[in-house]
Amino acid sequence: MSWIKPFYVFLMAACVPSALWAADRGWDHLTFTSPDEVVAYFHGINYSLENWQAGDRSVPRVYLNNVPERWRTHTAGELSTAEKKRYFFFMLAPMVLRANETIASQRAFIEGMLQTSNWAELDRARLSDIANEYRVQVPQNSKDEAAFQRLLRRVDIVPASLALSQAAIESGWGTSRFAAEGNALFGQWSWSDDAITPERVRTELGNYGIRTFKTPFESIAAYMHNLNTHNAYKPLRKLREQARKSDQPLSGEGLAAGLLKYSERGQAYVEEIRALIRVNQLAEVDKAYLREGKAVVLEPVGDGV
Repeated sequence: MSWIKPFYVFLMAACVPSALWAADRGWDHLTFTSPDEVVAYFHGINYSLENWQAGDRSVPRVYLNNVPERWRTHTAGELSTAEKKRYFFFMLAPMVLRANETIASQRAFIEGMLQTSNWAELDRARLSDIANEYRVQVPQNSKDEAAFQRLLRRVDIVPASLALSQAAIESGWGTSRFAAEGNALFGQWSWSDDAITPERVRTELGNYGIRTFKTPFESIAAYMHNLNTHNAYKPLRKLREQARKSDQPLSGEGLAAGLLKYSERGQAYVEEIRALIRVNQLAEVDKAYLREGKAVVLEPVGDGV
């Protein structure tokens, strides 16, 4: 790899942060022209393979602004398989954890409402917003247990190991055309005008394309919302609910069984997810957590963005 180039960290007061880092405690902005610069920065904040192997499961709040075209056309091809995987997982893990952090906060709020009899109007409004977001009936009071259970069945995290493994499969480790052109990491379909048209379109299914996103984080958040709301993934939600009731940790390998309808390959797809989790030891990522402190937005600049 090339010599490590200098990078710059600076506040971008004129920019408007996305909902991702707006909720964090302040944010900085880091531009980079090569992965080496990001690796140097990660080492400087103790986010490295060495730290991970030493048992450190804390992850900094560093969020990639977009997937650069040069990753697909140039960079990924120059790396070893191990290096490519490492870049991919280290860049995506903070955003996966941030998406789960948001969901966990919603879930904690719902559980608190279930235990409270006198609801403030602002809390009632927030509960209504969450129920509408997840497309279920709004609980009317703390005794409306059935409505609360339907809501809690949907408002729950997706194991990081599952999200990372599916992102790797669906985006070809971030090298797909959809990832480069639209930050699309999970191949979600869309019938909107701004969708990316696949090279091979199945005309019998209509004028569909691959949904685009402004940032990779938005792709991750949409993927989790899809798993939490679409009828095709009821089996996953049921497995997750059963794990909760038996006080078992949520497992990417275990919940993969609920994704038979994610791909036409069915069980073979499920087994590919499980194999990727095992080979890359991603179960350990399910133990990871975000550090406190400022968020840092990573923005690729220069040729091939």
